[in-house]
Amino acid sequence: MALNPDLKIDEQSLITSTLIKKHKAASAETVDVVELKARTAQLALVLDLAHQAFARQEPAGQIVERLAGRLHELRREVAPALWQELIPLAQQHRVATYLKQDPFTRWSFEKPRGYSGDATLLDIYYKHPSANEIVASSSELGREIFAYTSEAASSVAGRERREILARTVDETAARVENAEVLAIACGHLREAELSRALAEKRLKRWIGLDQDPISVGTVNRDLAGTVVEAVDGSVRGLLRRAYPLGTFDLVYASGLYDYLPLPVGARLLQRAMELVKPDGEFLFANFSDEITTDGYMETFMDWPLILRSASDMWDIINAAVDKNHVDAEVYYGSNRNIVYGKIRKRGDLGAPA
Repeated sequence: MALNPDLKIDEQSLITSTLIKKHKAASAETVDVVELKARTAQLALVLDLAHQAFARQEPAGQIVERLAGRLHELRREVAPALWQELIPLAQQHRVATYLKQDPFTRWSFEKPRGYSGDATLLDIYYKHPSANEIVASSSELGREIFAYTSEAASSVAGRERREILARTVDETAARVENAEVLAIACGHLREAELSRALAEKRLKRWIGLDQDPISVGTVNRDLAGTVVEAVDGSVRGLLRRAYPLGTFDLVYASGLYDYLPLPVGARLLQRAMELVKPDGEFLFANFSDEITTDGYMETFMDWPLILRSASDMWDIINAAVDKNHVDAEVYYGSNRNIVYGKIRKRGDLGAPA
């Protein structure tokens, strides 16, 4: 049950599995009944083996690593429409009783805030002190599974992303005096805790925009007395120019594009570039299609993402901006589980609203 009654999801970002399914339902792809039967049996065997391994008290990390690898392979082998049929079968399997003892898996699946990838979920895999009690109150098996899931390559990449965001803010402050920064879908803005520029009072303002009132309140509580201010706002509101934000030396969206279809992502990039000052930058990040935890995330965590390659990131950039006015680059994080796009504004792409 969601504990976030004030949350209003704007449906521009596909932040629940229901919205993802609605988006994918537009595909005319049909499922081969014979293959579905065979793949259902294959999935059942994979899950039964994992359940038996837990019952034998084998090392939890090894069980989950093996399970995640097999789910990744199965997801890659079958058509997307068929995989969507397999997801609920996995979620209903009795092995989930073991897996949901992991605080990371459990929080993601249960969605206490009503949507996927909320800021507390990030705190859990950031190993942030605010999530210590959530982890500590889990069972011994749950903590053992967490020791694996929190160190999976995708989790490591998520923590590196936080460091990259803080470093990018600091580089902006080194380049521009009294720099102004905007974080779109800011969550708890934990990167601010790593920013030397913020600690040394070298920023003029750092605005965090988020549609979750709990996140907005957390940022304003935890970073009170700094130049950080979180405000309520959504992708839809940004696209409608509903907020008098001004302009910024750096605008970034760190976890939002994982939930944005290409047309919305391109429109948001265009809007973001309107908010960027000349010589300013827009940075966006996306989990890459090279991650190997995708099958586990979509089944037992109920956490579907729109995964992208470097080419997909370029598709968004090319659909959104005139390269005569910008310098753009796309690059991967150190383990290639997250891909980044950075656009620097050379000319004026239009006056901000």
